[in-house]
Amino acid sequence: QVQLVESGGGLVQAGGSLRLSCAASERTFSSYAMGWFRRAPGKEREFVATISGSGGNLYYADSVKGRFTISRDNFKNTVYLQMSSLKPEDTAVYYCAAASVAVRSPGEYGYWGQGTQVTVSS
Repeated sequence: QVQLVESGGGLVQAGGSLRLSCAASERTFSSYAMGWFRRAPGKEREFVATISGSGGNLYYADSVKGRFTISRDNFKNTVYLQMSSLKPEDTAVYYCAAASVAVRSPGEYGYWGQGTQVTVSS
């Protein structure tokens, strides 16, 4: 059982930056691909970014490409999402999740965190 705990959310002005963190309880953290997803009010959950266990493969949603960076530290069992040039439309609850492979489909992720709120004001 992998437990995931997100942190780092908050309120930021448009154009600002935030870094989200997701700490995992699993000793074999490096064997899991990690993804970030988000759900905005009244919208479906959407893929944001994912990274393979080794960190060698990264994929981003087109809406965040060039603004967000996913990374991981397998010694600290932590995955990060550095968010820059934030826009009001980035406002959402952000979730990290673990899967066996780095894919975009949320259905492939078996473990989820509780989420952290990110609010971007205009």
